[in-house]
Amino acid sequence: MSEGVLVVDVGTSSVRSSIVDPDGTVSHVHQVPVLPSTPETGTVEVDASAIAGAVLSTAAAVIAEAGEVECVGITNQRATTVVWDAGTGVPVGPGIGWQDLRTVVQCLVLQGEGLRLAPNASATKLQWILQSVDPDLVASGRLRFGTIDTWIAWTLSRGALHVTDATNAAVTGLVTADAQGWDDRTLDILGIDASVLPAIVDSVGVVGEASALRGAPRIASIVGDQQASLAGQGCVAPGQGKLTFGTGGMLDQVLGGQPPFSSLSPAGCFPIVARRRNGSITWGLEAVMLTAGSCIEWLRDDLGLISDPAETDPLAASVPDTGGVSFVPALLGLGTPDWDFGARGGFFGLTRGATRAHLVRAVLEGIAQRGCDLVESAERDGLPTLTELRVDGGMTENETFIQLLADCTGRCVEVSPVREATTRGAGLLAFVATGTISDDADIAQTWQPSRTVEPRGTEGDRDAARAHWSQAKARTLRTIPGLSDVRF
Repeated sequence: MSEGVLVVDVGTSSVRSSIVDPDGTVSHVHQVPVLPSTPETGTVEVDASAIAGAVLSTAAAVIAEAGEVECVGITNQRATTVVWDAGTGVPVGPGIGWQDLRTVVQCLVLQGEGLRLAPNASATKLQWILQSVDPDLVASGRLRFGTIDTWIAWTLSRGALHVTDATNAAVTGLVTADAQGWDDRTLDILGIDASVLPAIVDSVGVVGEASALRGAPRIASIVGDQQASLAGQGCVAPGQGKLTFGTGGMLDQVLGGQPPFSSLSPAGCFPIVARRRNGSITWGLEAVMLTAGSCIEWLRDDLGLISDPAETDPLAASVPDTGGVSFVPALLGLGTPDWDFGARGGFFGLTRGATRAHLVRAVLEGIAQRGCDLVESAERDGLPTLTELRVDGGMTENETFIQLLADCTGRCVEVSPVREATTRGAGLLAFVATGTISDDADIAQTWQPSRTVEPRGTEGDRDAARAHWSQAKARTLRTIPGLSDVRF
């Protein structure tokens, strides 16, 4: 039997199963792409059945290779919404991805009823699905709602578990202020019956058996991807934080006690549940970039400027600067600090001399500048200054991007030893649940960055670049004014 934890990690574009050892080493990785689709502008859908199939196949492959395990950790893209028939276990239709904006107008309407919900939360996505299926099926009481963690726990337990952990529940838009239960007023306004909702459980703790896997190992941790990444990068003490550059980009910091604000802050950040253990919540703060790595996919899939994301590194490095070109990564609007869902991306400063290399470098630099936006927003909210930036996600393999991030922020950047620290964090939290790791200090000691990158340039250089960036970003705001008026 393996001494490690099996971790199932469901991201926005792939499903990965791996073994995590107590020192944080990740091995026996089996990963398959499960890409979202965009049937219409502003929509993002996922095939929940394909995700379930990929989870079972990759997990089985890992166990076949590494041996049976005693416990399982689950980590996942958050807020993506799935509804299925409990009688058949079959989804009623496509799941709605966290980036989907189809309910943005409904969010605007709900503001008039005193309910402020973000379109990237689960609440209005669930309402939309329930209003789109057969009313008789809704009335039957057989429907079940879940974010991806819930769907995977249901799949692994063969329908025995209908649960979500507090980190995932807290970003649905459906919980009470203390994130310990579902909010009756919100459910009433949205017309959602509480019977479709899962039970909220600890992020760190055994909740049941994964009977669909050989040996029926215990499910010992369930945690949203960004919170798992916090743990995976050794960020467990108040004030510690990290940046993840995946499909989107997220800055997360640990607060510890109750956050100083209950909803969106003046600087555009919001409170999150960092984890829940033994019923007690550790709080955190999050700042969000809606598109990061998805901009690289856009360069490849839609513009055809590259054939592989790996090309962006040498291509961007082939020119000393962007040649005056700026790019604002607002393909699905802007998150922190602006929260303008009507903003749209754009290239600025194009001339006849602008080349493919300049455009690619401008995209990397724009994502780095958005990362700086997130860091500055957290500091404006009074959080401790991050003297170094711990980073993970697919974009950290791009050396040019990491250097640009260091240059833009003026901070030393420490790169995660594993590209996806989500897997690592979920595994370490599962070890805490089973007693293999005793406390947070053990998690913190596992942090050993793969490389460290120092910033270049002067403070004056950074200030000039930030001013130029701010001017470009301002030109993208309120491109679609109606959508820009959504507040949460």
